[in-house]
Amino acid sequence: MSKVKDYMQSPVYVIDKEEPVQRARNLMLKHYISRLLVMDGDRLAGIVTKHDISHRLSQAAPEWRRRPISKVPVRLVMTERPITIYPGATVEQAAEIMAENGIDGLPVERDEGEIVGIITSRDLLSYFVGKIPDSKVGDLMAQGVVSVHRHHTIDHVLDEMVENGVDRVVVCEDNATPVGVITHTNLAISGLSDAKDELKSKNIKMTRKESTAGRKEYRYVKVVPLVAEDVMSYPIIFTGPEVKAIDAAKILLEKEICGLPVVDDGKVVGFFSTRDITAEVARWS
Repeated sequence: MSKVKDYMQSPVYVIDKEEPVQRARNLMLKHYISRLLVMDGDRLAGIVTKHDISHRLSQAAPEWRRRPISKVPVRLVMTERPITIYPGATVEQAAEIMAENGIDGLPVERDEGEIVGIITSRDLLSYFVGKIPDSKVGDLMAQGVVSVHRHHTIDHVLDEMVENGVDRVVVCEDNATPVGVITHTNLAISGLSDAKDELKSKNIKMTRKESTAGRKEYRYVKVVPLVAEDVMSYPIIFTGPEVKAIDAAKILLEKEICGLPVVDDGKVVGFFSTRDITAEVARWS
């Protein structure tokens, strides 16, 4: 049977629990990763993900949420005492633990507590496509997709995620046509703060009618909050409920994304993600 050690990522990126969230975000950006192991000296203290950065800060009081992320230590947003797994465990066992606990990654440690790697739901993709199951996207996808309008504010997007307990929303036009997707990755990297650690906003120049010379005269500049279309991922990539799950999984690997909206007859009917694949692999155990 395939072992965790055959699919885990190693070495792993770590950060000290007292370092700022800003550094965690920058490390994720630099190395194209979604999580970091948080250390207290030589001891594993926690794990911090892009989800933690957006979700935990969004739940804080507004004045605390606007605290510069260069001043917020990682320990305040990390998940403490993360579940770990041994390198000799099977891939199916790793998938089962992830599925049961609603998580996407497991630090891998030896008996003596030495951290030797991490295995994530994305690592399970390679294992999944090698099994060639007969499942279709519609058999595995999550239903009940949450959608927002492209002009909804980021605060509204965060509220919808928290209220509905979801990691992503589909962004739609007035006629409900999907135009993009927002995940906690978008919010952690783009939506919370700018390069100066200030809550992001944008300027809109309000204009008068054209003058006799054909030029527009600026009346004033209005500062407004960022909205969904400012941070969403687009163009959007779809799949269908009748598509083979293995083919959709290959798209996730090729595009290096974690999920695809599922469209049937022009309507979004579900979302197919690495978590759905993890749940399927867990059922094989």
